[in-house]
Amino acid sequence: MEKKITQENFEDTYVDSIELERIDKFVCDEMARQIHRYIKAMKGSKAIMLKFEEQLATLTVPEKEKAIARYIDLNRKVLSGLDFKIVLARAMANYSDTFSYLIELVNNKRKMVFYLNRIRDKYEQYHEVFEQEGKFGIKDHQGNVLIPAHYDFLRTPYVYVDDLRTLPVIAQRDGKMGLILPDCNETIVAPFVYDDIELRDEPPYFEATKDGETTFIEA
Repeated sequence: MEKKITQENFEDTYVDSIELERIDKFVCDEMARQIHRYIKAMKGSKAIMLKFEEQLATLTVPEKEKAIARYIDLNRKVLSGLDFKIVLARAMANYSDTFSYLIELVNNKRKMVFYLNRIRDKYEQYHEVFEQEGKFGIKDHQGNVLIPAHYDFLRTPYVYVDDLRTLPVIAQRDGKMGLILPDCNETIVAPFVYDDIELRDEPPYFEATKDGETTFIEA
């Protein structure tokens, strides 16, 4: 009896491991270039852009994938207008030795669907704010609780330009604002003593107000 093809068994049965590794690598390169173009379009500084790319260069492909996914989660406009089919076609072109083999890959609908789903799973890993008993917390894309629902208000810092750091989250507790890390431990970066904290588009990213006085917070 012929084995039924499913998305779950397709990789093990029908995708060559070398092909998978190389296309993952070329897709990762394309996604890094997309971030480069995004930073440039947002008029980010060349120094920060180079720092981002230098840090990526030190990572393995799986580490790069995770770093790029984190960046996209904080800068979701990176994907605005981006067609993953184009990203995949470019990756396949880099992998292919001949034009005829490229056409064969692109015309393999099942393989295209497999790789497109793989790209989305790797790079669209969005956190979400959730509510529980009137308080707010944050979960990652797998549903793991990064910040428990202990806060009256949470704001994730979306930024145009950043390196690979994990930025803190603006939170409110007992009427006061502070900064905490989404690290499952509620690590406090700035104490809950401020009347307001606003997000800036450049370092230092946080502007805090207390008793009418404004200060910047390095985070």
